[in-house]
Amino acid sequence: MRPDEWHAARATNVAAFDDPVIGALLDLLRASWCWEDELSFVAVDPATQDVLGHIVFSHAFVDAPDRIVDVLVLSPVGVRPDVHGTGVGTALITQALQVLVATRPEPLVFLEGSPRYYPRFGFEKGRDLGFTAPSVRIPPAAFMVYRMPAYQPSITGALVYPDAFWRLDAVGLRD
Repeated sequence: MRPDEWHAARATNVAAFDDPVIGALLDLLRASWCWEDELSFVAVDPATQDVLGHIVFSHAFVDAPDRIVDVLVLSPVGVRPDVHGTGVGTALITQALQVLVATRPEPLVFLEGSPRYYPRFGFEKGRDLGFTAPSVRIPPAAFMVYRMPAYQPSITGALVYPDAFWRLDAVGLRD
């Protein structure tokens, strides 16, 4: 995402979720230690240059038995409502993960989301790999992890979300 795309990207996520908390979450994440501009991606209409989708990865930690491990959290990802079902979200997630795999040192990417949607990208149940969700409000099937090239099986433990998620009660799946 280029800096001049920020407002359109934020608006895309707010519209996708129809939830004002998403805008506040993005603002808090962007103003915090866990944000890197390089971890925010957009899907753009090639004809109009309009932002169609936006995905954010932010820094978090795994409280592993022998150390704290820097990891990433995928949240939020949103697609403009008028282009839902056209493959924009799939392409955005796929391409963003490809960039991360090629360029990032973090061993893992976590998310809470649909267990019917995210496994197609390589996400697995976090519990199956020895991870504990950061909240009891996250159903076990929805707590997922993606293994990056730096992953080692010895990394296990509890995921610790950035402060922004807690301040806005943006933890745990909603109805």
